Amino acid sequence: MAHQSALIAEDIEAYLHQHQHKSLLRFITCGSVDDGKSTLIGRLLYDSKMIFEDQLAALEADSKKVGTQGGAIDFALLVDGLAAEREQGITIDVAYRFFSTEKRKFIVADTPGHEQYTRNMVTGASTADAAVILIDARKGVLTQTRRHSYLVRLLGIRHVVLAVNKMDLVGWNPAVFDKIVADYRAFAERIGLTVFTTIPISGLGGDNIAARSEETPWFKGPILMEWLEDVEVEDSLQSQPFRMPVQWVNRPNLDFRGFSGLVASGTIKPGDRIRALPSGRESRVARIVTLPGDLDQAVAGQSVTLTLEDEIDISRGDVIAGADAPAPVANQFEATVVWMDDEPLPPGRAYLLKLGARTVGASVTDIKHRVNVNTLEHTAAKRLELNEIGICNLSLDQAIPFEPYAENRQLGGFILIDRLSNRTVGAGMINFALRRADNIHWQHTDVSKASRAALKAQRGQVVWLTGLSGAGKSTIANLVEKRLHALGRHTYLLDGDNVRHGLNKDLGFTEEDRVENIRRVAEVAKLMVDAGLIVLTAFISPFRAERQLARDLLEPGEFIEVFVDTPLAVAEARDVKGLYKKARSGQLKNFTGVDSPYEAPERPELRIDTTAIDPVEAAERIVAWLEGREIDYAI
Repeated sequence: MAHQSALIAEDIEAYLHQHQHKSLLRFITCGSVDDGKSTLIGRLLYDSKMIFEDQLAALEADSKKVGTQGGAIDFALLVDGLAAEREQGITIDVAYRFFSTEKRKFIVADTPGHEQYTRNMVTGASTADAAVILIDARKGVLTQTRRHSYLVRLLGIRHVVLAVNKMDLVGWNPAVFDKIVADYRAFAERIGLTVFTTIPISGLGGDNIAARSEETPWFKGPILMEWLEDVEVEDSLQSQPFRMPVQWVNRPNLDFRGFSGLVASGTIKPGDRIRALPSGRESRVARIVTLPGDLDQAVAGQSVTLTLEDEIDISRGDVIAGADAPAPVANQFEATVVWMDDEPLPPGRAYLLKLGARTVGASVTDIKHRVNVNTLEHTAAKRLELNEIGICNLSLDQAIPFEPYAENRQLGGFILIDRLSNRTVGAGMINFALRRADNIHWQHTDVSKASRAALKAQRGQVVWLTGLSGAGKSTIANLVEKRLHALGRHTYLLDGDNVRHGLNKDLGFTEEDRVENIRRVAEVAKLMVDAGLIVLTAFISPFRAERQLARDLLEPGEFIEVFVDTPLAVAEARDVKGLYKKARSGQLKNFTGVDSPYEAPERPELRIDTTAIDPVEAAERIVAWLEGREIDYAI
């Protein structure tokens, strides 16, 4: 190494033994653009003697080529690895770096300062124990400083340093430092960040980072490295009730069945009584198995395998909890959501929610308000845009064990995933379960779906016709129902226009309202299928996500998607209702095909090309599909 620990040179085995038993601190650096986050981390790596000789040589060469310090070493280049970052002199992605000192090991995440990369900052902060918030002494407290501070508080990071950087550029003036600290404290108190440590530094010069600066005789607090080495990350999780999310059912042979996972909180011993959640079944711990051998006790932060005295059903994603204080179970929550996708979040759209190892269906039923991070105002919102934060109500398709995020990150933090693309679109923190989740229970009925369908001598199904306005959906659906009625089938037709006279008369045509429109129709269709009916729906239903929601509500084979495929030019030429004309003239906003998109089905059960066949033949092909007769799949 270019800077080598003395112990490494003297006794490598002693160094490795000492290194293995050091505590680990995860922290992030955050703040506004050009506040010096990457430079600070580079300086920490350099001063902690964690740079190899070839790295130092490459750093010196890169500093001369693309550095910003006039040929001198540019420590930011140790962290800014992307070409785009070096070209622009900014951090774009989260960069993780490891270093250690004689006292402690560290994993530091360098998070972006630009508002458009707020989602990256949330990712880096989600596992951090501490945060170093940088402020450029020349600029003071900026919008992004407040945003990152709010997110730090929101994500439950309790140990915070306010590092006022580039003090050398303001002549190490203590009055400048004191004013920035006062301004920041006024904001921090408003968000509940009442305890933080302040340090004047120069990341480039190394002042008050690893060594105390002669430029600040007026500063008596700890320097940054001292604070990082000495801050006590309280291990309050060990004093909480026992929780272990199951990550893997360990079944290497017929004689062993264990449940593996990371202990999220509490302690556990052989003989302790546990409860599996959400099932509620109980047993006792027989063994605590690890690779080196069985343990007499496992504590929060350890990865172990538990074997039980009884053979009870536990699957990946379940939570093993202490029987005397089990975790709550619910399917409806209030949560704080940070939206991380370019496509906005509309209430009602179906997503996947992943909490720990469990993935369930979820939707945001209501956005209660949006938080303006700059002013801390709560404003009404019908959707969340990229990087916005909202307080939302969530509904899940099944109950899950959880803890409020403020009490347990592992059981209270989740991500939202797009069902179609598998993109992570949001991150959230559970605040509490909604009371309605405890008050509403599924009522068992003795007459089943199968018995209702058998009485009608048919299988309940949904024939979901989708396509542009003017494609002919309602005409075809009406002909299909007439044909089925003649065959003695029990049917009901849900038409897009008709339901807006009653069930959905309160909804408009914004994206949010259209999502809710389809959600309600899908729920009604599900009830009708449960009654044994063949349900025909004729809706534009422009978004794949909502059609997938309708499909997911039903059992396999009960949802038949029929794409009434008509080119936009043909549908507009028909314009039976005069809607295209109004949309083109600006009288009708958010009209599908004009100023709102239509997402065509990718794998429909049936595709009807209305430029090739007439409505009567189209209806006959749908009936043939339902009756199980041969049809020409080419059309």
